[in-house]
Amino acid sequence: MPRPAFLPSRRSLFAAACVALLLTGCAHGRLDNPAIPQVDAAMQEAIGAHKLPGAVVHIEHDGAVYERAYGRLSYEADARPVETSTVYDAASLSKVLSTAPSVLKLAEEGKIDLDAKLSSYFPECANGGKEAITIRHLLTHSSGLPAGLPAKPAWHGDAAAHALACGQVVTHPPGTFFRYSDINYILLGQLVQKVSGMPLDEFARTRIFAPLKMVDTGYLPLRRMGTGGAALIAPTQKGADGAGSAHGDLAPGQLLQGVVHDPTARRMDGVAGSAGVFTTARDVARYARMLLRGGELDGVRILSPESVRLMTTAQSPGGIEALRGLGMDINSPYAVRPRGTVFPVGSYGHTGFTGCVLWIDPGSRTFYVLLSNRVYPDDKSNVLELYTRLGTLAAQAASP
Repeated sequence: MPRPAFLPSRRSLFAAACVALLLTGCAHGRLDNPAIPQVDAAMQEAIGAHKLPGAVVHIEHDGAVYERAYGRLSYEADARPVETSTVYDAASLSKVLSTAPSVLKLAEEGKIDLDAKLSSYFPECANGGKEAITIRHLLTHSSGLPAGLPAKPAWHGDAAAHALACGQVVTHPPGTFFRYSDINYILLGQLVQKVSGMPLDEFARTRIFAPLKMVDTGYLPLRRMGTGGAALIAPTQKGADGAGSAHGDLAPGQLLQGVVHDPTARRMDGVAGSAGVFTTARDVARYARMLLRGGELDGVRILSPESVRLMTTAQSPGGIEALRGLGMDINSPYAVRPRGTVFPVGSYGHTGFTGCVLWIDPGSRTFYVLLSNRVYPDDKSNVLELYTRLGTLAAQAASP
């Protein structure tokens, strides 16, 4: 007897289920492991302790996925619940989602020489001991430059940021000392624009995010989503009487929601090599899958295998104990917490000040993503212990 036209076949039901799984970030199936309830308990405990109002966690092992949203966008009683599609300010994850891969793509095309001097691209930076800085030094945070640009006297715009960066004096000879520095990646973002002729946000959108189908990822989300889209974005800092605070530039009661939290990136109108990307956990998961597959996903090549190797394996100059790839953290002091106690040295990732983590273990083909707004409302919450717990549990979730 023929099947009525309105009744779906088993094959079509299976196909629909697969589509649903893909839309929720599940590549092959649900990750089911005794560690998963402990992940839920860790997140609920952190939310209950007001460490963060809400978050999204995505854990993936060889295609099996666990993804869940927790809490609310803020602590207000009527706040919207977090969804797996909630957009978060990724802070310094921007360095590895946008800036480093953009530089490496341009290097693949012969437009950037990773071993060239910074001053060969920016002659105005040839002073203050910066003459020996190479592009590799910037990517591995071994340039000797200070950690960040000064906020005073007041300044605004990309050109002002560039002038300030080029006016800095190194504290150590380039290639001899590790210091995590936003200035390194601000200069790299400006390098992308100079050699490509495209602003960093446009280059990253057209060459990384769009081809990778990271549909919710980019700079300046309100420009893409409209002001009404702010309700779908987790808020970060709220202005208060904070003289001397890094965010003393916020008016009392002013809420950053869809506007970048990082004050330097905000002075640069929301687009910087150091910060500014907004994203979702499922988009970051696509990026992680691409790296685990040697730079290709769904038949689309984003990076060459060599670029992935450079980004994700130790490239720090000899004699520097802190190990960094050309983008990813491998074994610097910042790696200890997100790596947890099980993932080995050789796994890699990055964190973001707003409460974000991407950590990947290529050996077990496991990674986890945490997106949160732990900086709401005053950036005083500490979630480093949570990073350690999640890193450990993510590794345990990959165990038989």
